[in-house]
Amino acid sequence: MKRTAACLLAAAGFFSSAALAENGVTPDTIVLGQSVALTGPAAALGIEMRNGAKLYFDYVNSRGGVNGRKIQLITLDDGYEPARAAPNTKKLIEEHRVFALFGYVGTPTSAAVMPIFTQAKVPYFGAFSGAELLRQPFNRYIFNVRASYYDETEKIVEQLVSTGSKNIAVFYQDDAYGQAGLKGVELAMTRRNLQISSTGTVERNTIKVEQAVKTINAAQPGGVVMIGAYKACAEFIRQMKKHGSAAQFYNVSFVGSQALADDLGKEGVGVAISQVMPFPWGAAVPVVREYQGLMARAGQKELTFTSIEGFIAAKVFVEALRRTGRDLTRERLIATFEKMNDVDVGGFYVGFTPTNHNASKFVDLTIIARDGKFLR
Repeated sequence: MKRTAACLLAAAGFFSSAALAENGVTPDTIVLGQSVALTGPAAALGIEMRNGAKLYFDYVNSRGGVNGRKIQLITLDDGYEPARAAPNTKKLIEEHRVFALFGYVGTPTSAAVMPIFTQAKVPYFGAFSGAELLRQPFNRYIFNVRASYYDETEKIVEQLVSTGSKNIAVFYQDDAYGQAGLKGVELAMTRRNLQISSTGTVERNTIKVEQAVKTINAAQPGGVVMIGAYKACAEFIRQMKKHGSAAQFYNVSFVGSQALADDLGKEGVGVAISQVMPFPWGAAVPVVREYQGLMARAGQKELTFTSIEGFIAAKVFVEALRRTGRDLTRERLIATFEKMNDVDVGGFYVGFTPTNHNASKFVDLTIIARDGKFLR
């Protein structure tokens, strides 16, 4: 009788723990999901973001994982198209049963998947986007590591105006991403009692920039703020220069710095890009040295701003997992993030609170120099 009772209690305990088990968490694994462009005109962004994150996750796994669990990152290709990102996200949540979504790339793709992960109550961490729609209104499942496009465009306009350029145009991708950047420029200009002199658009995943070049070049701007992916921005710059423009070209970080420099070649010299991550080639910041060391150990020589963003996002996520402990659930992870108010991940500081899930406002400016290298 006692033996039967003990068996029943053991069975009850087993089914109770099974019922409480969190999706994506097993005794030895934590499964994360990612949808990014692995093909198409924005592929470099998705590949670099994934590779940077995987570099750190692989390092953690090689040391036994986090609290006894190794991290598995499942990455699906969406080609930087919202119509593909949405079903990818449903698949990750419903079929792969991931614990959290990590390191998505893009504003339009993020907008498309927001209702899905919000309804499913799945954390959406470290998206490669500075769009305001990921910040306002507040969504408790979204955690941003990078600064916003408003922060970036403020820095760019400040720089342009300080060097005497008040005739400022905007070239932007005609979607949620481009509109977010355009709004940031408008706000920065309004604070200085200025107006944008001209605007031009490009359709996502195309390089049809001819009309934008014609419209913007006619205004003869001293500076052009660009909110697009690298292929379209490179083509715009080339055509503007062919038309004799002497404008200073500024891009926000999403452009994909290295990909833009590679695409432009010699014509990239002097093109400026705002950055939201530490300089990947520096030696002063500890997390950069760590990134460089692990890249070298992995036999990867291509240091980029995008891959170090994936790396730092992964490091912040792992730190939250470590602090949450072995009893890992989504709600416990969210609670942990909201207590990480001022955390040093190696010279790069992040902080979340229960009412603010935006970890950083860091923005730096860089310029493409000769041979496609970058200067601060």
